[in-house]
Amino acid sequence: MPAVVHVRRALGLGGALTLALAGALTTASAANASTGRYVSLGDSYTAGPLIPNQSGGLCLRSDRNYPSLTAAAIGASSFADASCSGSTTVDMTQPQTDLGVTINAPELDSVTSGTSLVTLGIAGNDIGFVNIIETCAEESLTNPFGDPCTAHYTAGGIDQLYQSISATGPKVAAVLQQIHQRAPHAAVYVVGYPDILPEHNNGCWPIVPIAYGDVSYLRQTEKELNGMLANEAAANGAEYVDTYTPTIGHDVCRAIGTKWIEGLVPTSPAAPFHPNALGEAAMAKALEAAIG
Repeated sequence: MPAVVHVRRALGLGGALTLALAGALTTASAANASTGRYVSLGDSYTAGPLIPNQSGGLCLRSDRNYPSLTAAAIGASSFADASCSGSTTVDMTQPQTDLGVTINAPELDSVTSGTSLVTLGIAGNDIGFVNIIETCAEESLTNPFGDPCTAHYTAGGIDQLYQSISATGPKVAAVLQQIHQRAPHAAVYVVGYPDILPEHNNGCWPIVPIAYGDVSYLRQTEKELNGMLANEAAANGAEYVDTYTPTIGHDVCRAIGTKWIEGLVPTSPAAPFHPNALGEAAMAKALEAAIG
């Protein structure tokens, strides 16, 4: 997902032998992943825009984002963070530009044959995250207690966001397949998106300008996005990392210190509607647990 700079644009005997072999391979894969070269790919939920300390120019990478924290925790022998705010699946294979200026090389260029671990956090921008937030915020002003954004995206009985998610699935699959081609021995993890909106209520308009009736629709849309990522991971030799479940109760409507996702007006260094340092740390813990 994009950062502030780009906000306007920017999951018998034979059987015993099989299980034993699978366990041995899993253990070996985890061991290799935790001691070899680690490459991080993804968008701004991976990069950690505006969280100190920043690097990577307009990519706005933080040294406290979940890949950096994970690299330190697992003791990776080398670490390359190619993530960039605003990136889409297209930017995995093509240079990422802003106003005609290249701000990041194709992210997959960092994946080499000697890479042991790859994490991928992508798809939010492919479905138009910035436009969704802008549209729903604007629509909330017309009917804060209704569901104007839901009506906008489901007009004519067609759920536009669901269609966008479905169309993005093959793009994510293609990225995963290319990762395997470039790093055939790497363990690959697809990192999902954390809980952004409240899980059990209708939000906190006007503090977070999403109409009460639209919260459930947007919450379900995020779950469908994560579900797509989980399915594509399973179908393409990767493991899905659920960051949604462990972040429930730390959404944009929570108090400072409890919320791990900032709202429209951030109260700690982070981009609007993005994880703050606490959120990135929570995502790192989920990833580290998956790696084992």
